[in-house]
Amino acid sequence: MAKKKRKAAKKPMLLSLVNDERTPKVLGIICLFVALYLTLAFISYFFTWTTDQDKVLKYSWGLMFQGDVVVDNMLGRFGAITANSFFYWGFGLSSFGIVVILIKLGFDLMRKKPILGTIKFATHTIFIMAISSIVLEFCFYQSQFSWGGVMGQSVFIWMSNFFGKLGLLLFLVLLLILITTWFINPNLNPSLDKLSSPVGAISLPSFNFFSSGESSGGGYFEQLESKNAKDSKPTKKSANKQMAADDLGYVDLDANDTKAPADNTAVDDGSVSLEIPDVPKAKPKPKVLMDIEMEVLGEPDTQTTNKEVPMDAVLDPVKQMNEESDKLIVQKEDVTTLPPFDPTQDLSNYDYPPIDLLKDYTDQRVQIDRAELEANKNQIVETLSHYKISITGIRATIGPTVTLYEIIPTPGTKIKSIKSLENDIALSLAALGIRIIAPIPGKGTIGIEVPNKKKNIVSFREVVSTDKFQHAKMQLPLALGKTISNEVFIADLAKMPHLLIAGATGQGKSVGINSIIMSLLYKQHPSKVKIVMIDPKKVELFPYSKLDKHFLTFLEDEAEEPIITDTKKAINTLNSLTMEMDSRYDLLKLARVRNIKEYNKKFIERKLNPNKGHKYMPYIVLIIDEFADLIMTAGKEIELPIARLAQLSRAIGIHLIIATQRPTTNIITGMIKANFPARLAYKVTSQIDSRTILDTKGAEQLIGMGDMLFTIGSDVIRLQCAFVDTPEVEEVIDFIEGQQGYPEPYFLPEYSEEGDLGDGSGKAIKWSDLDQHFEDAARLVVSTQSGSTSMIQRKMQLGYNRAGRIMDQMYSLGIVGATNGSKPREVLFHTEVDLNNYLEHLKNK
Repeated sequence: MAKKKRKAAKKPMLLSLVNDERTPKVLGIICLFVALYLTLAFISYFFTWTTDQDKVLKYSWGLMFQGDVVVDNMLGRFGAITANSFFYWGFGLSSFGIVVILIKLGFDLMRKKPILGTIKFATHTIFIMAISSIVLEFCFYQSQFSWGGVMGQSVFIWMSNFFGKLGLLLFLVLLLILITTWFINPNLNPSLDKLSSPVGAISLPSFNFFSSGESSGGGYFEQLESKNAKDSKPTKKSANKQMAADDLGYVDLDANDTKAPADNTAVDDGSVSLEIPDVPKAKPKPKVLMDIEMEVLGEPDTQTTNKEVPMDAVLDPVKQMNEESDKLIVQKEDVTTLPPFDPTQDLSNYDYPPIDLLKDYTDQRVQIDRAELEANKNQIVETLSHYKISITGIRATIGPTVTLYEIIPTPGTKIKSIKSLENDIALSLAALGIRIIAPIPGKGTIGIEVPNKKKNIVSFREVVSTDKFQHAKMQLPLALGKTISNEVFIADLAKMPHLLIAGATGQGKSVGINSIIMSLLYKQHPSKVKIVMIDPKKVELFPYSKLDKHFLTFLEDEAEEPIITDTKKAINTLNSLTMEMDSRYDLLKLARVRNIKEYNKKFIERKLNPNKGHKYMPYIVLIIDEFADLIMTAGKEIELPIARLAQLSRAIGIHLIIATQRPTTNIITGMIKANFPARLAYKVTSQIDSRTILDTKGAEQLIGMGDMLFTIGSDVIRLQCAFVDTPEVEEVIDFIEGQQGYPEPYFLPEYSEEGDLGDGSGKAIKWSDLDQHFEDAARLVVSTQSGSTSMIQRKMQLGYNRAGRIMDQMYSLGIVGATNGSKPREVLFHTEVDLNNYLEHLKNK
């Protein structure tokens, strides 16, 4: 609770900084300074690009740290890199539009004009920049100077191949006419007798590039309460405008501003796109504005509810008494006095690991040579032409390790004919791991994945630091890596609900498991997730043993070794997890909810009585690093609890991650595959292994080093695993270990085969499972001192199967010894008195 109070104390300070009238002025000055800096860098680029470009392309951003390299740009290395980024990799000469946008934004900020007009102006300017870059590239295509940049050149090449040079010229002329008609809007009416001025024939558009489209009385921050609004009654239009500004979160600190909105265009724009609700008579409090901002930033709604809504308004004791059983509700005085339960209260000072603990691989990033792309494209087109297959277009999507070439075949081309050329294309490109996707799901194209000659490292820091991971609203987010289009891929383990990982040795499985565990450590509080680790190899997961009082969970008698490495302990742990699953389902049944999310919500709201056995349930993630070794040594004793957990544990928050380097059918059985719809395949040695993992081929064509295929359902996505090194893992573990942990670990239910009988000579059984003739048969064996199944069958007139089952039970309880060929078993008790005492002891056990 103390942690929440400190966070609440920071919000007024942040709000006061945002509402300060000096803030937009400072931001405006910064924008103008950046515009000036870019202008000087661009102008200098015209005279120095011939000497600076080679240096910039060779070192990229690493040029900043090359002390012996001298550039001619008047703004030094940073100016040369910035100008090259905009001119060569951007829109070329049209990049001056960025300067215009910054100037417009700077003046609008300083004059406190609304942001909608600036956004509209920036959108139009970027559109004009894109069109201009194509026109410039059309006019100066043979020039060495990058007039249109990579953007203009790429679009120009594609359009020229699609339309032809003459067709492209006609298309650009048509586009120019359409743009002029749209922005100028000429009046084509021949009756011009009502014109009052020479320029009256042209109707100006409803917006202006150099005006915001909103009234000047508003601002970026428009206050919800105004002194003048109390005395004067607003008109309908001004009320609508005020509501539109409130919806956008604007606040104006100038409470004495008496300017009224006079621009009708701004009101019309807001009223067309937004349906404004009725304005309440009561003035909104500043607290409501804070709630809106918190929702925009992606904070959970439950936090806002718990902070702002009184508990007696959330829980009506009388209403709850009518709806639920008395066992599920805390007494009335508890509801009105107790605040919402905070599961993080015991470790309220817990700090999440900072991103600085992870290594930055930005300096090792390489850029794909454009000549390589062109060469690959030409080779693909030439190979297809050899087999009389023509295409109408080709597009390249550059990934960290693989480039996807999307081709559009001519109508009438059979997809089968292209898929059959997989090996021929691989031969012509002299590359490993060529993979053809025909067709790409959701697109009318055929994909050819070609590995890059120079591969980039996808660092775990790069993935974790993105907004997509930081603001992920998932229960158990896993940062798996990047797609071939350089997009960060985040998956929710809670929705999978289990993950199967397989691949050959040395292809990146251990790194993938580390990135999964690190994702949970970076995103979750120790009170909300617990991890069970089983590592038969004994060396992969041992660093995580330091987190026994934070994130790990295990049996109490395994406290010395929180990472399970012994097969017998693994069996006990899995059976203990099934006991935990059954007990959680019992609690869900009592609480009348369907899943762990609803249960925890009720418990946080104090609707469940802890005195009745209810408790907050953290998610439990079971990670098995080498599943094949367990199956070989334990077989059904491992497979059965795994299958039971996979079938039933989703609703109560237990999720499984299983990895193996032997993707064979006796390891990944049909029962396992049926309950693991989400699968992650690294490179394998044969197509049979790929079909065993994914039910389709493709994994045998991967290139290794973290290259993997992720499938859930029918979708197959190619990813590059996020790389996290062992020193990074150890630093994060040491950071968490150095903080306060729980007094004792989170123990799983004790599994000691309670009620089982036996001395270890055979499989333990329960007394209730013994045959009804067991005692008589045992006395007969001891009295005759002959452990013979046929003798029991003959003397007691039982069937042979039943007599054999009784003999197995006596062996399990240590009454007779093991089989000795065709001879009778050894009897371990010599008198009936000793046998009776032993049986009485077993009954009372």
